[in-house]
Amino acid sequence: MQFIIHNWYLFVALGVILFLLAAGPLTQYIHGIKNANAAQTVQLLNREDGVVVDVCEPKEFQSGHVPNAINLPLSTLSNRLRELDKYKNKPVIVACRAGNRSMKGAVMLRKSGFAAVYNLSGGMLAWEKDNLPVEK
Repeated sequence: MQFIIHNWYLFVALGVILFLLAAGPLTQYIHGIKNANAAQTVQLLNREDGVVVDVCEPKEFQSGHVPNAINLPLSTLSNRLRELDKYKNKPVIVACRAGNRSMKGAVMLRKSGFAAVYNLSGGMLAWEKDNLPVEK
């Protein structure tokens, strides 16, 4: 107990770190967002007529994206959600370069009533690593 009292700041730091580690998966679980790796994304696109929404900025998008992906940068996504209304009942896979920004976009889509929202695990880096086609 003496150790805890003298090193209280270490325990506060530990609490903050644990919270930060749990926040991402907890948010994903609460909003019902699933992860999809590159192979699962291909299946969603081919078998369930899914669509990829890439939340990268236009310059990043032009450097390479999933074929037929729709580019709606995260910075403008909330204002442009109506453009995706026709996909509300289809699987929507949200992608970005590494898979971090796409989670924010996926949460926005779920909050806007999209039925099946997936986060492309590892983003375009994972897609390219699996040697899947990239459109430029």
